[in-house]
Parts: sequence; C-alpha cells; structure tokens
Amino acid sequence: MRISHKRNVQRKLHKQKPLLSNTVLAVQKMPEVELVSDTAVVTDPIISKPTTVSKPIATLTPKQQQVLDIVVSHTDGLNPKGIGLQAGQEEAKAASWATGALKKLTEEGLVERIQLAGNKVLYKAL
Repeated sequence: MRISHKRNVQRKLHKQKPLLSNTVLAVQKMPEVELVSDTAVVTDPIISKPTTVSKPIATLTPKQQQVLDIVVSHTDGLNPKGIGLQAGQEEAKAASWATGALKKLTEEGLVERIQLAGNKVLYKAL
C-alpha cells in the first residue's frame, strides 16, 4: 500500500481534518499578544522616593552563572576547553561541558563569541 493512501484511510477512520486546511485562517485569527514590561515601581521606606526596579529578563542556571563568572574574570577571552578546566572538569570533556552554557549566554547577549582562524573560538564578556 502506498503511504499516502494509508494516511488518507487513517484520516477518514479517525475523522481528522485535512492537514493543510484553514492554516491561513488560523494564523489570521490568532489573538494579539500584549507586551508586559518587567519593571516595577517600588517606594523605598528609607529614602521615601519611588524607584524603578527591573527583573532580569533571563534567569541563569548555576552552571551558566559559573561559566559567566569564569568568562568575566578573563578579560582577554577564553576557549571552551579553558572554561571547562577552570570549572574543575576533566580534560577530555571540558569543552563539551562548557559549550551548552556558552550557547545560552551568547543568545542572551552576555558573552561575545569570537571566531579565530579555523575552528578556534574565544569567548569574551560584554
């Protein structure tokens, strides 16, 4: 049996809607999302003056915070293996340990990725 025929038979048995029906209408009917600011106005009892307090947009895991602290302490930049070794990982898996956290930190804009010759990469804090 052809795969497409089998799929059509299953769709009829389960009375499913066709896969591509009304996709344009569904996208057009999506509700608009209102952006909410992450700032709050707090009155300080000591100063008795309202101040604005903003929550951090991204919360970091302890591993990401540890990697960020290591990168900040090295102003000239550091490769992922060096970051992993500074964190106490063994040499064989130091680079792979750090890359997941570094990827998230670069997406958040906390760390800058600098591509050197070939496959060499350095990370610097912004």
